[in-house]
Amino acid sequence: MRKRRLVFALLLCFSTFWRIGAFKFHRAQKTERISGSAGDVLEDDPVGRLKVFVYELPSKYNKKILQKDPRCLTHMFAAEIFMHRFLLSSPVRTLNPEEADWFYTPVYATCDLTPNGLPLPFKSPRMMRSAIQLISSNWPYWNATEGADHFFIVPHDFAACFHYLEEKAIERGILPLLQRATLVQTFGQRNHVCLKDGSIIIPPYAPPQKMQAHLISPSTPRSIFVYFRGLFYDVGNDPEGGYYARGARASVWENFKDNPLFDISTEHPTTYYEDMQRAIFCLCPLGWAPWSPRLVEAVVFGCIPVIIADDIVLPFADAIPWEDIGIFVAEKDVPKLDTILTSIPIEEILRKQRVLANPSMKQAMLFPHPAQARDAFHQILNGLARKLPHDRSIYLRSGESILNWTAGPVGDLKPW
Repeated sequence: MRKRRLVFALLLCFSTFWRIGAFKFHRAQKTERISGSAGDVLEDDPVGRLKVFVYELPSKYNKKILQKDPRCLTHMFAAEIFMHRFLLSSPVRTLNPEEADWFYTPVYATCDLTPNGLPLPFKSPRMMRSAIQLISSNWPYWNATEGADHFFIVPHDFAACFHYLEEKAIERGILPLLQRATLVQTFGQRNHVCLKDGSIIIPPYAPPQKMQAHLISPSTPRSIFVYFRGLFYDVGNDPEGGYYARGARASVWENFKDNPLFDISTEHPTTYYEDMQRAIFCLCPLGWAPWSPRLVEAVVFGCIPVIIADDIVLPFADAIPWEDIGIFVAEKDVPKLDTILTSIPIEEILRKQRVLANPSMKQAMLFPHPAQARDAFHQILNGLARKLPHDRSIYLRSGESILNWTAGPVGDLKPW
């Protein structure tokens, strides 16, 4: 009982502090410039630094799939759709492939969904193989480099491994035909077979207009210490427990379900976005994959992300100073989460919030439509521009071939 009273007193202290702090922030609009060169990188303008040729594919690879299932426009994999739309009207687009620095193949590989909204793992690699066969047959540019100057948007759970279960994704590996291409993907984990060198890690899609509609006054006190809404167990896919989220989410629930500093639940209230704006810390634990839209939501709503995903590679890590805005907690340390968070000095919390308040930070995490300067579309282009010029070694000699077109699981070789 004494411990419980102490916890409530601490929460009251934080609530009072943040009410005062929020008022000052609202009046002064204090932000902190992103340290080092990162701020300059986020504000780079890619126009004039690269040219992209967009292959015109039959609509069965993109538009018809979207017409069949409009859910694709709002799910967390939708970056592949909006990046395509952005590039079609972008000033970096060139209609002359001879002057292109990069080639883009618009395939909506995560838009073929199950009734539950999951991308079908059996069709995605077949669809991608089919598209590559098409461009290699109808244009000479793929064959010149076997894809080394091509990029693909692969926002699947485990990117170009094309499966939502890690064990299956590792078994399948990256689609062999994409081994030389640059992959633009949401999945990022160090020393993992589904992340190859040179990939560009991007944020998952979170609907910008929807979040904008739920903004509340910045003077609202941050009276919630720790906030999380989502699954702790996935009984359907992991009935014995321990495999889902490597047990990290289950540990959060078992250790803190009765802790008054932790506002955690499986329920997803209509005030979800508003609640994040009232919270100091937002938990961003891994699920089946290490990433989720919670990271985007936390940054946009100024809630310090508590990242629980060992070896995660975060979006635009060469431009966004994640150490300055987030808290990293090892999966094994989840039982000590309350001690870790209550031990952070107030000054450090304030500094992280000031950096989070930088407009460039929020903009870099979003795919708005229409596009805006410094948004995620532009950060992707900046990442591609920083890879230029291509090394001459990527160009193959006449008759030379590196990729094995018959490699991979037998099921992936079936026609699409």
